[in-house]
Amino acid sequence: MARMFVDGDDVVVHLSWRERAAARRGDVRAPLSSVSRVTVEPSWWRPLRGVPGKGRWTAGTRCIGTRAYEGGSDFVAIRHGRPVVCVEFRDPAPFRLLATSVATLAEARDRARAIGGRAPDLDTSTPCRQPLPVPEEHEENTALDPRRSDSE
Repeated sequence: MARMFVDGDDVVVHLSWRERAAARRGDVRAPLSSVSRVTVEPSWWRPLRGVPGKGRWTAGTRCIGTRAYEGGSDFVAIRHGRPVVCVEFRDPAPFRLLATSVATLAEARDRARAIGGRAPDLDTSTPCRQPLPVPEEHEENTALDPRRSDSE
């Protein structure tokens, strides 16, 4: 199972050789200075957002790889039925979220505390993950609205 930990100035997701093959990449590193929030999700499916990218997505079993959405991309290594440690990042990190499953909820809380305790500028305003960014509304988007007529 993937392990997330702090190594020097980086948050690292260390993948087993099978996970490396499934994700088609090596270990993931992101700067510790970019960590904005560390949370624990008891429900394994909640960290999944956006559309699957490179990786392996087996419904109800495991999800490993990148996921893209309007605000950037995430890297997840999640197994069904296990709690997940979620680390959110701000620029210039390569991902907006790193999420890995752990065996127990107690282990997830310990790992989140260990990572969050080393982050220099952690946002503690809320213990929850933030909602996805929504694309701005533009004038050209209203042309696709079926409620809008040409006479307006």
